[in-house]
Amino acid sequence: MNTRLTVTRRRFLQTSFVATAALTMGRGFAQAPTRPVRLGMIGTGNRGLSLLHTLLLFPEADVRAVCDLLPDHAQSAARMIEQRTQRRPEVYAGDELAWEKLVARADLDAVIIATPWDWHTRMATAAMRAGKYPGVEVPAAISTRECWDLVRTSERTGIPCMMLENVCYFERVLTLLRMVREGVFGEVLHCEAGYQHDCRSLMFDAQDKLTWRGLHSVAMNGNLYPTHGLGPAAQWMNINRGDRFVTLTSMSTPARGLKHYAAQELGPDHKLARLDYVQGDVNTTLLKTARGMTVTLYYSTLAPRPYDLILRLQGVNGIYLDTNQTISLEQPGKGAEQWEPFAPYLQKYPHPLWRTLGAAAAKSGGHEGAEYLMFHDFLKSVRNKAPGPQDVYDAAAWSAVVGLSLESVARGGKLVEFPDFTRGKWKTTPPLPVYAA
Repeated sequence: MNTRLTVTRRRFLQTSFVATAALTMGRGFAQAPTRPVRLGMIGTGNRGLSLLHTLLLFPEADVRAVCDLLPDHAQSAARMIEQRTQRRPEVYAGDELAWEKLVARADLDAVIIATPWDWHTRMATAAMRAGKYPGVEVPAAISTRECWDLVRTSERTGIPCMMLENVCYFERVLTLLRMVREGVFGEVLHCEAGYQHDCRSLMFDAQDKLTWRGLHSVAMNGNLYPTHGLGPAAQWMNINRGDRFVTLTSMSTPARGLKHYAAQELGPDHKLARLDYVQGDVNTTLLKTARGMTVTLYYSTLAPRPYDLILRLQGVNGIYLDTNQTISLEQPGKGAEQWEPFAPYLQKYPHPLWRTLGAAAAKSGGHEGAEYLMFHDFLKSVRNKAPGPQDVYDAAAWSAVVGLSLESVARGGKLVEFPDFTRGKWKTTPPLPVYAA
């Protein structure tokens, strides 16, 4: 081991953090923006309204137009905006393509997209072609082709695209990012993560029909929702910024849970209890990077279980496990034999974004305040006409697991190659700093 190199790297990381924090504090997050950010929102169901609630906490967020297939949803969003701002936005609704009129407006800077997954890429690329910065919900794409569409459209138009991955802004996730940058864990070798959440009730609607999510479970078998777990792991591991995913293999268990759930809730003779579902109850995907590091990614939404993102971070010097929010760091002569609570490390290694905006974020709700910080970064990026911390290459790489896992599962778990959406730029792009906005 090259001790001099290790010490130099640690000193560099520590110096970088101090400099970044000083720069961040010097700018002052609370300074009034020079101009409002003019926004449109497509998709105003439960998820869209939740995002809108947080977005409207920012005085500079000028939401001028809303759109939803269902007029009642769009009108609910319009009323929320009017009550909070005394300005009523234009409403587009009642037509599957009504969103195209919103995107074509000349008075918008950005568009928030909170629709079913199938529409994400189509709407985001249309926004970029119209000169609007898209903030798109997760996953940003559900096929490899769509991932390339996002990248090529952004490169061709010069318009950034940010995927709204809120888990990357959780306080403990950003604290871990700082700790990784300061070398506390040493080299990060492996991460484990997953979306493990009992979502069976979301597969059927009030009329006992399949929702759009349920339709996916009938037709697709793979990891359909990878980014909540993969996003933090990718940032800790410098994916697209010094390393990249190169291969993937994916396998699923048989599909049992949704049929069982439908029989319990609707009766064994109901058509949904007799339907053949394709999506396996538990999908396991293994990714390998160019530098030889690994990620194990789980997807389980059709089996009874508590919510758990896992978020295991394994480094040369220690390990963090989010399931019970504990950490174990190697002690000289003792190894890393004991778990200890992670809470004290939140105070010891506060992330500048949480240290400065944490109080406002905590009051905002929205996934433990993470969405407040996410929109802070998004609005700042739009004003600066610059990529956000989660850029279009991240959106593509994290979302690509959907299409690639479908392919691998269909081929019996066969290893598939992971596209390089950066086309080699990952080799020279610097790691994401502790704060980059």
